[in-house]
Amino acid sequence: MEFEWDARKAASNLRKHGIDFADAATVLYDELAVTVVDEERSEERFVTTGIDALGQLLVVVYTWRGKRVRMISARRATPLERQQYEGGV
Repeated sequence: MEFEWDARKAASNLRKHGIDFADAATVLYDELAVTVVDEERSEERFVTTGIDALGQLLVVVYTWRGKRVRMISARRATPLERQQYEGGV
């Protein structure tokens, strides 16, 4: 999988949430990750909850641009999101 992101957005996400997009991208390799489609946006976006390479449970928002994953945002999961992930919902 190839990833891309806007450098300014990545810096903003790091400041706001303390999550680096390079680390967040590894969530998409979590075999137990849960993905839903965000249908409230004009472009098709996906929201994936999963464990990154550092062992953090994250929620990652992204879209596909051709064959690349375009990172939009990443943050730590809320307690409810953690419960849903651990319950397989």
